[in-house]
Amino acid sequence: MIRAGVVGASGLAGGELIRLITQHPHLELTFLGGSSNIGRRPAELHPGLRFETGLTVQPVTEDVADQVDVLLLATPAPVSAELAALLADRVPAVVDLSGAFRIRTPQRHTRWYPKVQRRTDLADRFVYGVPELVGDQMADAALISLPGCYATAITLGLAPLTLGLGLDLKTVVVDGKSGSSGGGLQLRTADLHPLRNGAIAPYAPTGHRHAAEVSDFLERSKPGSIGSLSMSAYGVSHVRGLLTSSYVFTDGEIDQRTLQRAYVRFYKEHRFVRVRRHTETLIPVPDPQAVLGSNYCDVTVLHDEEGGRIVVLAALDNLVKGAAGQAVQAVNLRFALPEETGLTMHPVMPA
Repeated sequence: MIRAGVVGASGLAGGELIRLITQHPHLELTFLGGSSNIGRRPAELHPGLRFETGLTVQPVTEDVADQVDVLLLATPAPVSAELAALLADRVPAVVDLSGAFRIRTPQRHTRWYPKVQRRTDLADRFVYGVPELVGDQMADAALISLPGCYATAITLGLAPLTLGLGLDLKTVVVDGKSGSSGGGLQLRTADLHPLRNGAIAPYAPTGHRHAAEVSDFLERSKPGSIGSLSMSAYGVSHVRGLLTSSYVFTDGEIDQRTLQRAYVRFYKEHRFVRVRRHTETLIPVPDPQAVLGSNYCDVTVLHDEEGGRIVVLAALDNLVKGAAGQAVQAVNLRFALPEETGLTMHPVMPA
């Protein structure tokens, strides 16, 4: 059994990690860490987890290295930066779900994470990316930084264009809509139910740091493949799930058939990305409702002849494929397990 520890155990992503790890046939939950709720059991923190692990939340010290083979950090970015500096050379594998090490470029990191002070040498050592695109780099990796939920959907949506078809994307404009769980458990007035329910709140209308990490990753993966990528983000009244609509402008000639075939071919061997036709089900897809509770990302590509653009839609559950599920997927790759191990649950709909 692979011994797994979760830091940030009282948060939403932490709860999802506990749920998935305790159902995994090759993972054993051996440590729960945090700075609040010390001494409390998972069942006290997460109402859906009514089982005993024999563990309570403990402070994180150097001694955790003796208890785990992999440590998953579901912590705020400043905390992840501190813990990585403490444990990077002590724990065999660290998987960070925060934004502390997502952006490699120092200037861009400072722009979007000005309060996150990190060791420069660690930033260069972290492997970044969604498992479908950099899975080979995750094998035997000591440090893994997972993309944000929006960034996962955007990158999976754009990768077949840049890395598959080799297109140079002149301009990409992203419209993102996410449920309230994307903001975690922070108490903010704007997230109170009387204000959030039924709302479409433009909380980041002129930019989002997840778009910056997508640009950072694509520029390193295929230099010159993307001109500008901008994003507007909206909060909607869902709890789980997000949808990204990427509007892509390129100078290359393309048609719908070529696009559809390219996407199917690109993700043929990746079971967690489902390439879908917009009208193939009773409701138009992708729709976050059709992936809730699962590790799937649904992707649809459309060619808008009149608008001279490519439209890429991507939907996922931000707490599973956008966080805890993708983390377990990365752990599977790191320890040479089948990628889908412990992640074969189907979506729950309606939710």
